[in-house]
Amino acid sequence: MFIAIGIFFVFLLLGMPVAFSIGLSGFSFFMIRDLPMTVLVQKSISTSQSFTMLAIPLFILAGNLMNSCGITKRLMRFANACTGHMYGNIGQVSCLMSTLMGGVSGSAVADASMECRILGPEMTRLGYDRGWSAAINGLSGLIVATIPPSMGLIIYGTVGEVSIGRLFMAGWVPGILMCVLLMLAVTWSARRFGYKPEHDHPAPLSEILKALLDSIWAILFPVLLIVLIRFGIMSPIESGSFACAYALLVGTVFYHELTWESLLQTLRDSVKDITVITIILAFSGVFGYGIVFDNITVTIANALLGITSNSAILLLLVVVFLLICGMFMETTVIALILTPILLPVMRSIGVNEVVFGMIMMTTVTFGVMTPPVGTALYAVSDIMECPIEETFKKGWPFYLAIVGVILFMIFFPQAVLFLPNLVYGA
Repeated sequence: MFIAIGIFFVFLLLGMPVAFSIGLSGFSFFMIRDLPMTVLVQKSISTSQSFTMLAIPLFILAGNLMNSCGITKRLMRFANACTGHMYGNIGQVSCLMSTLMGGVSGSAVADASMECRILGPEMTRLGYDRGWSAAINGLSGLIVATIPPSMGLIIYGTVGEVSIGRLFMAGWVPGILMCVLLMLAVTWSARRFGYKPEHDHPAPLSEILKALLDSIWAILFPVLLIVLIRFGIMSPIESGSFACAYALLVGTVFYHELTWESLLQTLRDSVKDITVITIILAFSGVFGYGIVFDNITVTIANALLGITSNSAILLLLVVVFLLICGMFMETTVIALILTPILLPVMRSIGVNEVVFGMIMMTTVTFGVMTPPVGTALYAVSDIMECPIEETFKKGWPFYLAIVGVILFMIFFPQAVLFLPNLVYGA
């Protein structure tokens, strides 16, 4: 299997699409081991036809529908009303909007790109440095990886057989903490660069309440999602169908902004997104079979335990490893390939599976904003028309804020488990 992993990285470095890199390396494993090709086909089909994985395309469609029905711009107005009196207020809007968008988008890269397109021109008009703007829009998108319904958490929970409901509840504390730390970092750096507030005083309460009521259907969505899953009214998979129906209802009945033309375009965009994810899912099943066949999990577990038996130090080493992986691979791929490898190791040293899920998905999503192959880093820099070096350089306070959240989860796991234990029991 190590040969197949080497082939995967070679293809990746040569610029081959991730899905085909996984597929060809998995195929090479079957060729080297002289295994029946019928198993290869069966594994590809069974992974892509998993009932639990059905939540992913449903939430992708729901997120695109919500973006098309006017929810995004209403959330932006509400965020701006709350933060207009703060230094670097459009950067503050980015942080607050990502927190509110967590229940709508589910994708860090999509959220970062969307915010750059919406907020970027206004940031440039106000004289914000392009690299600074790209950095905060990109790194605030990481909040989406923790606030439910996160695509990464669904994949981790499915592959690792961890309660998705508990993972969704666990996401609130680190997600809100990330928002707070990023907003503090924005305030500090905005003062340093002289990005003054748009308004001298906070907006009147009546204005904030009006903006809140205008965006209430978007804010209610993640709350309804948690309540429906917790009380057994629907499973996480069924909640994906509910999300699509909810988006259609809001777009057609309440906001009247979802037209036939925008609906058709949304469906086209969703088909493209879902196709890419499905191909990766299918080929990852072949790769995962090789990991189990060669007992890679035991080998890696013994190697890690040979370094140290201290759970905190071991977890820090795994975080560094995941961060490096995140620099070169997509979040979905890492979750599919590394969850079955690392989760048994973490369980063996007493690390809670829900806490590790939050740490793992936050860390690998952090990788989308780190060089040399961070997908979100390239996306936001391209949209803001600035070099990635400038984005990385100007965004160092925001990078430190994300690191702070990861360290918080490592050393204070009970804080992450507070809400899951409160709702579901210890």
